[in-house]
Amino acid sequence: MSIEDDKIALRDQAIAQDKIVVPDSYQGVTKQRVRDVLSKVDQSSDNKVDVIFALLCDEPSWYKKAAKKGLEFCDGASVAHIGTHVGILQRERNIKLDREGRDYWLKPFWEIGAVEKVYLNSKAEFNPGHPVAKSANSAYRIAPEFLKILKAPENEWQDLAEKWMQEDVKRERLAVQAEQARYTAESVETPHSRLIRVSHKVYAPRFLKGYDVIYVDDGDGDRITEKERQALSEAGLEITINDSMPDVLLINKETEHLWVIEAVTSDGEVDIHKKESLEAFAKRNGKSGVGFTTTYLTWKAAAARQSSQKNLADGTYLWIHEDTSRNFFIKQ
Repeated sequence: MSIEDDKIALRDQAIAQDKIVVPDSYQGVTKQRVRDVLSKVDQSSDNKVDVIFALLCDEPSWYKKAAKKGLEFCDGASVAHIGTHVGILQRERNIKLDREGRDYWLKPFWEIGAVEKVYLNSKAEFNPGHPVAKSANSAYRIAPEFLKILKAPENEWQDLAEKWMQEDVKRERLAVQAEQARYTAESVETPHSRLIRVSHKVYAPRFLKGYDVIYVDDGDGDRITEKERQALSEAGLEITINDSMPDVLLINKETEHLWVIEAVTSDGEVDIHKKESLEAFAKRNGKSGVGFTTTYLTWKAAAARQSSQKNLADGTYLWIHEDTSRNFFIKQ
């Protein structure tokens, strides 16, 4: 049974017994205080209020290994955890908050430093940053300084919020968080991160001469950095929240032709759906076309996936890192 199923069962049982599922406050902070503070920092909406209230939850962590160490939900919760807490526990529905909407109800918080990205390591400790792309161990928690505002006495929190909003304070806050995340990232390189790296540093220079990398998705959360956003803009590409972005995106500036690389260690090959979606993206942005490559680290990994999935789209390419010199064309 999944976490979501467990929470639905808990909710239904509590309602049947006429019990309150969610308390009036977590850590002494009511939802009304959350709403007041978010209004003060121009971030108030029902979803955002409920998300911050969820991240205050001081009940045992929903990560089993973290809970065993005595950690709580507020120490680090994934997007799925937060969405379930809001949609199922707080709102008493059968639907969790939409994961795809996190750019609306989570991203604004980490952009101002109110929420920190954290990663649950093998020792059941939460470290700063999201060093592993698309990992189930990528989580979020309220930043300590913002938590102080939420928990401050009634006659103090507004002054704290005003100081917290000052631009120089914000820049310093974000710089510290970025440095902490960088340290964590440098200590971790997953197979997926490694494959993404060799895909654009080994494969692209050999087989995609004339193409420049403009986007690399080797992280989690904020899909596009400011540097990449500028590069995309200069290339005449507009990204929307509905676009399915690849692991690596390149462009040949002379021919206005794009190239997509998907680095696969678990799933995510260039299948028909992804091919059609990114062809539509290229057309919408006035590009001459787009090519595709799916990469794997080893023949064994490629065989394991394709023996069961057989989902590589016709007219795309396949490259395997341990067989670096060959680039295979997929023809049905």
